[in-house]
Amino acid sequence: MTAFRPADDGSQPSTGAPIAAFFDLDKTIIAKSSSLAFSRPFFDQGLINRRSVLKSSYAQFMFLLSAADHDQVERMRKHVTEMCTGWDVEQVSSIVRETLHDIVHPLVFAEAADLIAGHKARGHDVVIVSASGAEIVEPIGEMLGADYSMASRMKVVDGKYAGVMDFYCYGEEKVVAMNDIAGSVGYDLSQCFAYSDSITDLPMLSAVGHPTVINPDRNLRREAGERGWPMLSFTKPVSLRDRLPSTPSPTVTASAAVGLSAVVAGALTYTILHRKRH
Repeated sequence: MTAFRPADDGSQPSTGAPIAAFFDLDKTIIAKSSSLAFSRPFFDQGLINRRSVLKSSYAQFMFLLSAADHDQVERMRKHVTEMCTGWDVEQVSSIVRETLHDIVHPLVFAEAADLIAGHKARGHDVVIVSASGAEIVEPIGEMLGADYSMASRMKVVDGKYAGVMDFYCYGEEKVVAMNDIAGSVGYDLSQCFAYSDSITDLPMLSAVGHPTVINPDRNLRREAGERGWPMLSFTKPVSLRDRLPSTPSPTVTASAAVGLSAVVAGALTYTILHRKRH
């Protein structure tokens, strides 16, 4: 079972059951595949060769042009798993944390940052649920001010990736992870929110009372239309640095990012709820 990690403050709403907003990561919060976005620093540190960089760039291009259906996600999983086999886990974690802000800051959708801020302003927990690896997802979650992150985990032997998954946070397994954290924290999923772009996350969206699709692929758009789910279009990747007066530390950065546009974002989440009820 995948682990989830609380934010530093661990705060919950003072009354009633806590409410969570579950967010997919790729093409929902950020405009690229989080796993493939780090190909360049991995190349610079000697973990992959030029051919792997080109292959990752092509995969990223196809990811952006087409819907991330089951077959495509499986191909990307296989590519990333094979590429990472034998890597030193500590080295990977160090590279991700050192390059995180340069790589991910410019990829965050402004609309997603506002939506996250709105949920935080209303006292909701924010939970990132992604098929990408925990070494990438958890630092991104911290940067965004998420309370918990749930991600895929690769088997580690003697400090190195063994080339097989211990837990693949994808499809129905995302719901397994959501039920696990709901049981631990006390969420009633019927009162929670979920956001994703892909038909592969239909189980995740169906598991909550307030699903919303973001930049949906063709199949998810059709499914959302039939079910009457709200649909949003995120189109403005912006650097979080541009939204902050300064970035003294990751913790302060995440907190400021959450608070910066809380009023506008609160109105956005209210609109989603209002639309759902009517």
